Amino acid sequence: MNPNPAPPLDVRLMDGAATALLLLAAALALVALGGWLLRQPLWSLSTVVVQGQVQHQRAAALQAHLAGRVQGNLLTLDLQQVQQLLQGAPWVRSAVVQRQLPNRLHVTIEEHQPVAWWGQAGGTRLLNQHGEVFEAEPDEAQGQHWSVLSGPAERAPQVLEFYRTVQPVLARQGWGIAQLALDERGSWRAVLDDGVRIEIGRGSATQLLQRIEQYAKTVPALLQHYGGRPLESADLRHPDGYALRIRGVSTLAELQLPAVQRAPVGTPRVRPAAPTP
Repeated sequence: MNPNPAPPLDVRLMDGAATALLLLAAALALVALGGWLLRQPLWSLSTVVVQGQVQHQRAAALQAHLAGRVQGNLLTLDLQQVQQLLQGAPWVRSAVVQRQLPNRLHVTIEEHQPVAWWGQAGGTRLLNQHGEVFEAEPDEAQGQHWSVLSGPAERAPQVLEFYRTVQPVLARQGWGIAQLALDERGSWRAVLDDGVRIEIGRGSATQLLQRIEQYAKTVPALLQHYGGRPLESADLRHPDGYALRIRGVSTLAELQLPAVQRAPVGTPRVRPAAPTP
């Protein structure tokens, strides 16, 4: 005979229900306690600590940028939402956001490092060192020596790469690039800082660089032959040379490559442009 008979089914059901109610009550109490703790002023966001490459953004400015746009305290903040909001602030390229108990938000910022104007000088569209176009308002002194690069926005990295390739070649002759543009057809043109306009044309990066190197090597001596008269424009799109427009040289007969500058067979030769009016 079983000395410990099982309790009746109804008793077991009542015991189970009582246990479940106790567990539910305990869970509700924990939820209530958690909610009460979350609402305590202790967790209210009071400080934004900013680190990283920071020149244009300060903690107070970022905190003001977040004000009214995020809900909750430090424990309930949606960090992904905060990150997206910060990356929408001027000059911010990327942001990493971390909680620091009890009431601090730690933000590591990478700012855009501008290298050129995009589209026009003095505007709000800039190009950073990665070839990304962004919106910001630089101070007047900061952009004083920037070049103006332009082209289809999706090809901005290519424009910056070509600029970085060409600029050292021209700099050897003391020339700077004021403007460099890529049009929708893939044709390049530049304006130097002395106002000379250069039609570079289309082609592979190697072909374009060869044109510019040949031009940079030969045109200074040619200009000396004409008494150092100012060059107005150059067209590098000719297959066997380039065309020039020199101020004060008004006929095709005058604009001939001097004998000392004649190139060997197989190398590009200088062609005259249309006469200056």
